[in-house]
Amino acid sequence: MQLSQMQTQAPAGGAGVTVAERPSSAADAAPAPVPEVPSGGDPWEDPKWQQYKWTVYRGTAYDLTAFVDRHPAGSWLINLALGRDCTALFESYHLRPEVAVARLRRLPVLEGFPVHAVPRSPYPNDSEVYNAIRDRVRKEVFKGQDVNGAHRSGSEGAALAVLGYTAASYALYLAAPNVLTGLLFGLGGAWIGLTVQHCGNHGAMSTNAAVNGFLGVCNDLVGGSSLMWRYHHQVSHHIHCNDDALDEDVFSAFPILRFDARLPRAWYHRFQHIYMWATFPLLTLVFQIGDIQALFENKTQGATLYGATNFERATVVMGKLIHYTLLLGLPWLLHGPAATLAAAAAYSVTQSIVLASTFAVSHNVPEAKPLDGGVPKATLYDTELASRDWGVQQIVTSANWGGLVEHHLFPAISFMHYPAISKIVAEESAKRGIPYAYYPTLPEILGRFVRYMKEVGAAEQLPASGAASAQLARL
Repeated sequence: MQLSQMQTQAPAGGAGVTVAERPSSAADAAPAPVPEVPSGGDPWEDPKWQQYKWTVYRGTAYDLTAFVDRHPAGSWLINLALGRDCTALFESYHLRPEVAVARLRRLPVLEGFPVHAVPRSPYPNDSEVYNAIRDRVRKEVFKGQDVNGAHRSGSEGAALAVLGYTAASYALYLAAPNVLTGLLFGLGGAWIGLTVQHCGNHGAMSTNAAVNGFLGVCNDLVGGSSLMWRYHHQVSHHIHCNDDALDEDVFSAFPILRFDARLPRAWYHRFQHIYMWATFPLLTLVFQIGDIQALFENKTQGATLYGATNFERATVVMGKLIHYTLLLGLPWLLHGPAATLAAAAAYSVTQSIVLASTFAVSHNVPEAKPLDGGVPKATLYDTELASRDWGVQQIVTSANWGGLVEHHLFPAISFMHYPAISKIVAEESAKRGIPYAYYPTLPEILGRFVRYMKEVGAAEQLPASGAASAQLARL
């Protein structure tokens, strides 16, 4: 099947068809409308809509007020859906969409809600390749056990190893703060950022929502913000991967670094592959500033915090206080400022370099951001958001190192399952002529990333995606 056919074909497979049709059972057939809800108005500013915790799924507005605290994966995860079109979040997080949709359609529908005012999300279940891959993953990898949460388990041992190492390295740091112990502790902080908090905040480290929540806030303990990360990473980056207007990861480093040829070019970008190494050690400092700025502005650069609760906002401040007490306060009291500042600097620089060098590479190589033609360019650059094939987009906007393609397709699946899933993704992609880039080691993809940064720094500017200003204002 050719790409042009895939982008216009109706969903195939049981999961896709189920989503397109209303369930026929007596329990699910008739959603309960909220009585006497007036029509019209701005759903974010008009008081008549502000009383509801609303979301939009495939053109229908639902009231989640009574369901948020009962959400099986935790209220902090479903809060991401509030105040926006949740279709991409909803469909990419549920391996059994027919079950989840049936449950959703028992919730109250907001009749007369101005759905047209809400920027439309991509529709993953309209992707033929995504449905095909998901069906095979359920049958071949989990063999039906995903109904028991098998896809969210399997990484507990890895989590304990990471937490154990980080706790031990902090004990050394506190006992003798110096450059070496700061480096070792920084590796632990980076490791938590790459694995434990990452999967935890996706709800993919455990079948227990409380465990995922705890692992998620480990981000705050090592210097980040679990709240800001969820909106930045899950709402902006995962839904709109490599979109120059909607994916925060594309433009957040601009104008210092030009990660994409659709961004304006400055003379100094020609040298960015050299000077970027001087910026990488500052990453965690940038995060600190960005987290506080987002708290005051109620949005990250790519996503508004519509669903954030007061408690979640408080975790930003409390997390910073605890982090800096551990990093600076206690060592300062025990060993004085000189040793503490040297060790803390080593921690921050180490954590920053590791995170920057691993997160930046997989989305910034020619296969994921082509400077000429090909399937990735046709899918992402030349196709309107509403008509993009979301499954194809996730495959072609990542170079697979460490299971990143599989993670983007299935963010709620624990990373221990990625090797098995990658074989299926590669086979289904090959059947359809979809490029599936793979790098076996970090040095290989890191080298290609450096060459890409040189190429894109010198490249002529490509046309921007042209996202509507109304959509950008209501991300």
